[in-house]
Amino acid sequence: MSQHEWLEKDFYKTLGVKKDVSEKDLTKAYRKLARKYHPDANPGDVKAEERFKEISAAYDVVGDEARRKEYDEIRRLGPAAGFGGFGGGGRGTAGGAYGSRDATQGFNFDGVDLGDLLGGVFGRGGGGQQAGGRARQAAQAEKGSDLETHLHLSFDDAIAGVTTSVHLTSDAACSTCKGNGAKPGTRPEACSRCGGRGVLDDNQGMFSFSQPCPQCGGRGRVVTDPCTTCRGSGMERRPRQVKVRVPAGVKDGQKIKLKGRGAPGRNGGPHGDLFVKIAVAPHELFGRDGLNLTLDFPITYPDAALGTKISVPTMSGKNVTLKVPAGTPSGKTFRVKGRGVTSGTKTGDLLVTVDVKVPTSLTDAEREAIEALRDAEPVDPPTAATANEGATSEGGDA
Repeated sequence: MSQHEWLEKDFYKTLGVKKDVSEKDLTKAYRKLARKYHPDANPGDVKAEERFKEISAAYDVVGDEARRKEYDEIRRLGPAAGFGGFGGGGRGTAGGAYGSRDATQGFNFDGVDLGDLLGGVFGRGGGGQQAGGRARQAAQAEKGSDLETHLHLSFDDAIAGVTTSVHLTSDAACSTCKGNGAKPGTRPEACSRCGGRGVLDDNQGMFSFSQPCPQCGGRGRVVTDPCTTCRGSGMERRPRQVKVRVPAGVKDGQKIKLKGRGAPGRNGGPHGDLFVKIAVAPHELFGRDGLNLTLDFPITYPDAALGTKISVPTMSGKNVTLKVPAGTPSGKTFRVKGRGVTSGTKTGDLLVTVDVKVPTSLTDAEREAIEALRDAEPVDPPTAATANEGATSEGGDA
């Protein structure tokens, strides 16, 4: 495709993206459309093939950082870029510092170097060697897509760490042809039209432009006897199992990256990555706050008033003894150091919050004892401030 056509064709619209799209999102949009309209996925569909050619041609330009800048600049300049022709006809002026043109004398560059002029507009000079370099880029290897799956863990496994497996269904190299798309016993052949380069040159005098080869779709090779399993695509969708090592202390919602375990690449490119999102089930006793474990522990009113010692469970299975001082209010939190979650070189604490239980039914002896306690207390009832005092305090190392 010559750059004369760049003024007429909106490659961003062809790829279904906006002009300010990021390089990553641009590639993602191209790959999605290429998979949808690829000739291997639409055998005999002429419209799909033409659409694939348009997509490939558009990405060949805006998918390359340097060519994208040229394209954007030419689209910005419009007809002022000077594509009206180097002979007769066209508009009156080609543009200020690049020289001028009138209807009788043609272009007058007034000493401006033609190579500098074209290099400024196209990003290169004569185009021969660099155009050939860009032509080869069409058949470059492409990294496979990244994938994501979920792994459900128990609270205990998330704290301790575990090695397990995830099961997913995704694209993988065809098990019959090993990914080359050809029937076993045969192999893909170099495209006869482009000589295996994947692109065709469009020579226009001093310029040399390129476009994806329509015969091989820019791959540089053709499959004359396709594999019956993948129909020549080199890929099949199948279930697979991937081993995952989950580190100790992993959190709910955290993602683990498995490099190279995603979708296979194209033209010999590397595999994408697999991201495993962790879902942690709740525990019947413990909660979690960062690296700290939390525990609500019930005690009686007499124990809170008189003080006591309680045996507190931990994630290791061994209980620890915690001293509750006399006069401890309900809701007070005690810290047991080093009994929390270990992640790397850091370990959190166990936060024990006491919950003073009020009996709902009393024996006669209990009622008499509580009434005697009430009679022995000061006449003035506690205020709201004193009632809530210490309810959210934290302290008391075990």
